[in-house]
Amino acid sequence: MSDAELELSSDYDDEEEYDFDDDTGMDDLTSEAGSVSDSGFSPFGTSTPASTSLGQNGTGTLMSAASAAKGKGRASMGGAGGGGGNGDDLYGQVEYRPWNLAQLEEEQRRQVAYVEDMLKLKPESAAVLLRYFAWKKEKLVETYMEDADATLARAGIQEGGAQPRLKRVRGFTCEVCYTDETQETLALSCDHRSRADEAHCRDCYSQYLTSKITEEGESRRIECMAKDCNVIVDERTVELVVEPPVLQRYRTLLNRTYVDDNPRMKWCPAPNCEYAIECAVAARSLDVTVPTVQCACGHIFCFGCTLDGDHRPCCCPIVKRWLQKCKDDSETSNWISANTKECTKCHSTIEKNGGCNHMTCKKCKWEFCWVCMGPWSEHGTSWYNCSRYEEKADTSKDAQSKSRAQLERYLHYYNRFANHEQSIKLEADLYARTEKKMDELQEQSTLSWIEVQFLAKAVETLGRVRTVLKWTYAMAFYLEKNNQTQMFEDNQNDLEQAVESLSELLERPLEEDKIAELRQQTTDKTVYVAKRCKILLDDTLRGYEEDRWIWQEPIRL
Repeated sequence: MSDAELELSSDYDDEEEYDFDDDTGMDDLTSEAGSVSDSGFSPFGTSTPASTSLGQNGTGTLMSAASAAKGKGRASMGGAGGGGGNGDDLYGQVEYRPWNLAQLEEEQRRQVAYVEDMLKLKPESAAVLLRYFAWKKEKLVETYMEDADATLARAGIQEGGAQPRLKRVRGFTCEVCYTDETQETLALSCDHRSRADEAHCRDCYSQYLTSKITEEGESRRIECMAKDCNVIVDERTVELVVEPPVLQRYRTLLNRTYVDDNPRMKWCPAPNCEYAIECAVAARSLDVTVPTVQCACGHIFCFGCTLDGDHRPCCCPIVKRWLQKCKDDSETSNWISANTKECTKCHSTIEKNGGCNHMTCKKCKWEFCWVCMGPWSEHGTSWYNCSRYEEKADTSKDAQSKSRAQLERYLHYYNRFANHEQSIKLEADLYARTEKKMDELQEQSTLSWIEVQFLAKAVETLGRVRTVLKWTYAMAFYLEKNNQTQMFEDNQNDLEQAVESLSELLERPLEEDKIAELRQQTTDKTVYVAKRCKILLDDTLRGYEEDRWIWQEPIRL
């Protein structure tokens, strides 16, 4: 049986058509973000990314340059956390497209050229007008056709005026610095230089624009220095007076506004990443869609709430509520309860230092489950129920007992959520131990480096599936108790048991005469864990669309 490849693409269709390649996955994606020539006028500027090297996906596979030129991709479970093998599609995924800076600039050029040609405007005016209308071409054209002069005036454009230019004027006195030496002056299309009480020198304009750009982060709506004048300073004017580093910053800000104005685009939140992601998911659908995306830089995040990592199967409103609840001091002050526990036999305080839930007390050698604190001997294949919260009969109706029961229920789910989160953080140590074990395997057997990769694959699978399990407890906390929830928790239990079995296999010491058996068991269990994870995710995501999940409170954003 081959190792499970957790690579699940999506067949999610949105209401609008986008030119996505069905056979383009994140393994074929790269970051070929080149620079654009700085010669001549550009209404949106040029930018050179920090790196033009090939990107890397979550599993460390180099992505081809051909797909990067297209800049398209699909959400993939291979890097997005948990999923099944055999290349099966995961239900309810979304299509998206990464954009590098060069592609963003080219798209802006195309839109400016369209408006320039249709409305017969100068390119600078077309760019200012598009930014005023947040790049909504249809609305711009419609409004312009109704009243062209009023539209231009509101946008801060004086189309009939002279081009912005520098000019030396004798006897000129700047209204800011009051210098009366002959020097270069600047006026926009409003030509305020012709009025002595509203004239400004080049140096003052340079300081004004530098302050606006570097200190205030302004770019698209910088107005003329003259009082009560709303004419916008366009890029040609900025090029005339500011230093190159300030001009570069100005152009970077202009590029950012293009993405910020588009509700279907967001910047990758990874540090120093200059990619934007386009995903046609409306905010109103985030209660039924979990838009997990992977940037060309390899970073995985939710397009809806921009949370780092993959929070499937939880939808964004549930994630927001859960994280807020976990920040509440009244419910998370019990840190010791979540991070340390007492041995049920000798009552020694124990802190977990590994990912496996099979605990052995150092003092009395008692074996128990870290999650439910029950004897480990009862956690066989025939009985595994510590992941489900059992509602207790309400024998008391007073407010104090109800509050205590609510807190107990919350801690049940929070402790399991935190347990998997802690196990994920400890995976770094497990990776190190696994690498050492792989070296030992090669020394003690005839297996090659490629043949011992089943251990690395198992650790990788374990980490991704634990992330999925972690968020299932947040989801279960808000679900009403009914048959659908029961089925969800059954899938959760099956996956929890499979994960613990795989975790135990990875913690098992090497025995030279049982290497072949260990390899077969680990490989089989890795595939099984991946398939159980796919079943859980597929059923849960399908349940959103079929409106099967009943929540204890309204969850719409």
